[in-house]
Amino acid sequence: MRRLLTPLLALLASVGLGLGLSAPANAVTNGTYDGNNHPYVAYEDNLVSACTGTLLSPTVMLTAAHCFTDSTSGLGTNTTTGAPQVRVSFDPNLINTPAAQRAWYVGAYYSDPQWVIGAKGGLPHFDTHDVAIIVFGEPGCHTPTSASTYLCGAIPSSATLGQYGDLPTANLVDTLAINTPVDSVGYGVQGFVNGGGPCDPNCKKSAGDSATRFFAPTTLVASNDTLSDEFIKLHSNKGGTCFGDSGGPNLLGGTNVVLAVNSFVANSICSGNTYSYRVDTPEALAWITSTAAAHGGTV
Repeated sequence: MRRLLTPLLALLASVGLGLGLSAPANAVTNGTYDGNNHPYVAYEDNLVSACTGTLLSPTVMLTAAHCFTDSTSGLGTNTTTGAPQVRVSFDPNLINTPAAQRAWYVGAYYSDPQWVIGAKGGLPHFDTHDVAIIVFGEPGCHTPTSASTYLCGAIPSSATLGQYGDLPTANLVDTLAINTPVDSVGYGVQGFVNGGGPCDPNCKKSAGDSATRFFAPTTLVASNDTLSDEFIKLHSNKGGTCFGDSGGPNLLGGTNVVLAVNSFVANSICSGNTYSYRVDTPEALAWITSTAAAHGGTV
């Protein structure tokens, strides 16, 4: 079982978006096309890896530390801070939008320095403190030459229809009953074909099953173990998550309040329970707010 703790990272950024594929199947597993129901949830990549994030304000996006910490960004680094650059899109059907019509917002990526793969005290090959932010509007942002539109600066309210995700109050998860409704939103993979492939030896991604925003309702599972202080556990037989949903929000059902960010699943074919890093702990909230403020962002 130890080997099945699988990060929800998708190595599809520069390939899947260039294929011009037809409408994909569900991306959040057992989900439905989200459209503009959660316009503040974004696709994000660094031209190497792809994840999902939640815009908390025009200058700060919440995501996971394992998304881009261990890869060199194809967009380079911020020339002032040296932070790796990441691009994001709020297009709910990005996979089918022609390159010339895509708008990308470029920001600087900062992850919790306590997140280290395989560090002592964490999970086998996957550690705690799995939280990161992307800051928009810092000096030193630069954009590539491309058929798509690339923009630096704070994200305009029109990009998210004036809506944003909210951080939770401290220790909110500890007050919630088992089976509390939780909404998962993300741009990850849904379908698999048995055989070898790019995600691991047991699966490969089906064409078109990514880069589209999907939504699925699920519920909290009892998790009274060593992970409970930092992770929530979500039912696998309801809405689930898969590669590319990393960093995406687990929202308190029917609200915009982010309880946790998608971190890993219990097997390599996206059919196990989802474990998500809690952002309601005082430690996580302090890191998010202080890091954002240090780089000119607000939450």
